[in-house]
Amino acid sequence: MDGLMSGAAFAFAWPWMLLALPLPWLLRLVLPRAEPARMSALRVPFYRLLSVEQPEAAPVPRRWPLLLALLAWLLLVLAAARPQWLGEPVPLPMAGRDLMLAVDLSGSMTEEDMVIGTRVVDRLTAVKAVAGDFIERREGDRVGLILFGEQAYVQTPLTFDRATARTLLFEAVVGLAGRATAIGDAIGLAVKRLRDQPNEERVLVLLTDGANTAGSIAPLKAAELADEAGVRIYTIGVGADPRAGLGAFGLSIGRNAIDEATLSAIAEQTGGRYFRARDVRELQGIYGLLDELEPAESDRQTVRPVAERFAWPLSVALLLSALVAAGRVGLIERARDELRRLLPASAR
Repeated sequence: MDGLMSGAAFAFAWPWMLLALPLPWLLRLVLPRAEPARMSALRVPFYRLLSVEQPEAAPVPRRWPLLLALLAWLLLVLAAARPQWLGEPVPLPMAGRDLMLAVDLSGSMTEEDMVIGTRVVDRLTAVKAVAGDFIERREGDRVGLILFGEQAYVQTPLTFDRATARTLLFEAVVGLAGRATAIGDAIGLAVKRLRDQPNEERVLVLLTDGANTAGSIAPLKAAELADEAGVRIYTIGVGADPRAGLGAFGLSIGRNAIDEATLSAIAEQTGGRYFRARDVRELQGIYGLLDELEPAESDRQTVRPVAERFAWPLSVALLLSALVAAGRVGLIERARDELRRLLPASAR
């Protein structure tokens, strides 16, 4: 069921069963009328005693059993048509991309050179704000999260649960994986997680603000492995342009420089692109461009939960049938009791 309708609704799974509603009337027209039942005579030697004072017989209702039987038939047919309650459409996970997001947690990510609104924040806070919205928009993709510093580890495996991946991104703190930067290890870990997936659309978005200073694998070597595994890498250099000046003792000071040449080579090796994010606005624009370069699946598929309701009319029909049967038994019992009351004690 593809959920073309919106909102909850009531429907029949087998509506053609409703064609059986006039079946009793058709049978009454086709079949010959039944012969009226002949009453058996009861011969007793004390008939005169019975005929002396005979109370007037109470009228026996004959229409209500028929009405109850017709109502029971109607409910049985409705139950056979399988009435169902269709819930609100629920979106299904779609076959999109396997997308890993690798975020740098090295010590330099505490540099406060990014602005959100009128507030100056550190680089990691800016990345969380913008990357969280990016993850939220990746509907249809399986999203994973890798955090790296001196070491790299998987914080969130590939999942359709984007809310959890977003929450775990917000909980990350600088220094959690060490103070250095192991770009090559982060790429290698992402390749290991992505290459065994059946999906051919494998994407890694790597955010860093420095150069590779740790790890057991060189970034360019990791890029070669990614290219062989069919993983496309988009690299993003985060942070304002380095500013140089003279310190108190005449020494040159400045921010950690981003290794743009290596990041650009990684992206080029794997068929991706390198982006430079000097502020939050540029970072938002990069994620918007990534949505265009790596669009999520646009065909939205939904399913509607189905709750069967045939048990309700079926239960009422069985109850009515029991009432009709009990009514017939009750008439017989009342006739028997009346007969016993009229008979003399010697004849009982």
